Amino acid sequence: MSRTATVRYGATYPPYATQLIVGRHHTVADEPVDLGGADTGPAPDELVLQALGACTAITLRMYAERKQWPLEGVEVSLDYGHRDKESAVIERRLSLRGPLDQAQRERLLQIADACPVHRLLTGKVEVKTSTSG
Repeated sequence: MSRTATVRYGATYPPYATQLIVGRHHTVADEPVDLGGADTGPAPDELVLQALGACTAITLRMYAERKQWPLEGVEVSLDYGHRDKESAVIERRLSLRGPLDQAQRERLLQIADACPVHRLLTGKVEVKTSTSG
């Protein structure tokens, strides 16, 4: 499946604020004030964490619904930090609500790694960049 997103920066925008467009959805990314931004939206690395968290929660809910398991809610907490100049670590903690047994909880922990954003972040990805205009 192919996905398309458009990101725009214009001279009339606050410093570092960028408009993000995916389909009919519009949002803003920015940098915090201490990095020279206006803090009008999440920073790009925070958007990555949001994407992983949302994908994880959605994947777990879909799986539990298909299995008819009593998953009543999911909270995904994420932290991101650099190990060194070339590597980083994302720590993801899951809070699963509902009367799930231990086997169901363990399976959902495995399924969390199957979400498409997790696979994108941990798989082989090639970014091809070109310019126009």
